[in-house]
Amino acid sequence: MSSSVKETFKSAAGEAAKDMAVETRPAPTPPAPAALAAKVRALGPTMTRSMQRVAEAVAGDPAGCAALTVTGLAERTGTSEATVVRTSRLLGYPGYRDLRLALAALAAQQAAGGAPAVTADIAVDDSLVDVVAKLAQEEQQCLADTAAGLDVGQLDAAVAALCGARRIDVYGIGASSLVGQDLVQKLLRIGLIAQAHSDPHLAVTNAVQMRTGDVAIAITHSGRTTDVIEPLRVAFDNGATTIAVTGRPDGEVAAYADHILTTSTARESELRPAAMSSRTSQLLVVDCLFIGVAQRTYETAAPALSASYEALAHRHQP
Repeated sequence: MSSSVKETFKSAAGEAAKDMAVETRPAPTPPAPAALAAKVRALGPTMTRSMQRVAEAVAGDPAGCAALTVTGLAERTGTSEATVVRTSRLLGYPGYRDLRLALAALAAQQAAGGAPAVTADIAVDDSLVDVVAKLAQEEQQCLADTAAGLDVGQLDAAVAALCGARRIDVYGIGASSLVGQDLVQKLLRIGLIAQAHSDPHLAVTNAVQMRTGDVAIAITHSGRTTDVIEPLRVAFDNGATTIAVTGRPDGEVAAYADHILTTSTARESELRPAAMSSRTSQLLVVDCLFIGVAQRTYETAAPALSASYEALAHRHQP
């Protein structure tokens, strides 16, 4: 996501003039109306409080807000017209007019009693063929967004730290703990000393033992998970190199991370929450970490990996 939101013109006339100036340039496709609530949940933590009020209003009452002018919505939310326009653009709409049209469409869909959405693009009555196709497309987009936004310089520094680490601790809760376990399993098979911690008390007691030359990795989509941030802070204070894998590089976790690896903030819904959408991009990042380490330690990693295969070969015999 862009580090800043473009300033809008202060008057409706100014906005119209700007829209005409860029008319010939291809514009990004605005989110589908059904995706609006998910977009608000995903971007809410990055918004200012005034923008949050606008976003929450349009997501909570699309019909009521669709009937309001930009001035009316600003008055309803106790904000300014400029804030309303900035919020519209942050949510993916070129301007307030486009957001208003989406709100009207969403209100009409709700009034018609259309099939409830399972995800932003999948309705409860979609066939499994459609479900497979739509989910595959979402996963591909999530991976593409993560790859495009990943800072290779930060990744390179994180790989270098892992290669020279005395020990590696990985912290994650819920779905992020599964990603942490996946990374640790890979690192163990190439001879590194690594542990995954999903118990917050055990994570902190282990972090107390971290020292310079050790590496601690926190995996948190929100960047605000206290049970992950606390052990990372302890490891950071003890001199360990710290890495954050997060969808919110401006979250609290960043204060204690030497290196930040940003994941895609994919769209979410009631049945496809961040726990699902974030996992795909997190797995890509930890795979990049593992491959980077395996490349740089190939002389020791390759024999270790072969030995682990041989040790388990008899368990896979017919």
